[in-house]
Amino acid sequence: MALILGIDPGSLKTGFGVINTIGSKNEYIGSGVIRLPAESPLPARLKIIFRSLIEIIEEYQPQQMAVEQVFVSKSAGSALKLGQARGAAIVAGVHSELEVFEYEARKVKQSVVGTGAADKYQVQHMVKHLLRLSATPQEDAADALAVALCHAHTHQHLVATTKSVAFRRGRLV
Repeated sequence: MALILGIDPGSLKTGFGVINTIGSKNEYIGSGVIRLPAESPLPARLKIIFRSLIEIIEEYQPQQMAVEQVFVSKSAGSALKLGQARGAAIVAGVHSELEVFEYEARKVKQSVVGTGAADKYQVQHMVKHLLRLSATPQEDAADALAVALCHAHTHQHLVATTKSVAFRRGRLV
């Protein structure tokens, strides 16, 4: 059994999703979006991300955190802001002594939808289907749940193919 916190970082909206993995079964625990005030300076928004994730970690008590990696966007400024939001999320996880794993957006989509070129609607649909949800989760929450599912699938695959019993700090033991 492992509680996994998935994070879809953003400087205006940061999605989070928590799943419980028991063997090859994944169970939805909770999800949501941390909405950040656009008029606030970036350092204030980073503080909100950090504190909000600390509260979420205290509430759900996950053992692992999976975060989507920065992708190259149209604007260097946007990519830098996204990277800083990601950093605030990672620091919250490390501060809470969670194991933190990182996944490329294409790998997350490949793991959940079957193609790395999937769009947001396909990700939302598959997250709803895989976690047997009655309603479609919000876009950023669905992305965060997809990150958590990607980590669960990756962990399950590595353990199955190597016959290893544990996965710590990115390594099989």
